[in-house]
Amino acid sequence: MTDYIHLTDIRCYGYTGVLPEEQVLGQWFEVDLTLWLDLEKAGQSDRLEDTLDYRDIISSVQQLVKTSRFALIERLATAIAESALSLDRVRQVQVKLTKPAAPIPDFGGKIVIDITRLK
Repeated sequence: MTDYIHLTDIRCYGYTGVLPEEQVLGQWFEVDLTLWLDLEKAGQSDRLEDTLDYRDIISSVQQLVKTSRFALIERLATAIAESALSLDRVRQVQVKLTKPAAPIPDFGGKIVIDITRLK
């Protein structure tokens, strides 16, 4: 399947992390999603019900990040993928989860988990 919807830079505040302060104070996360689905019908009909409502997906990701309390961002990325794959139309999903300010001494980079899952 070659059709997909790509949503980028979904910023969310959440409480996933190994350190106790990450679970209490929280931090920002950034999520990029690629959702593979058939967009032919929506392209012809011009009707929202023939595609995915991006607002719902964005809200779902933000809520999941906000309410989850995982130790590992790998688990959070997997939970986001599982949520996306629960949608009827979605056949494959790629989740790119970024932790832009990991509390690691002398490290100013970002941590990125990139996973792809099939239904």
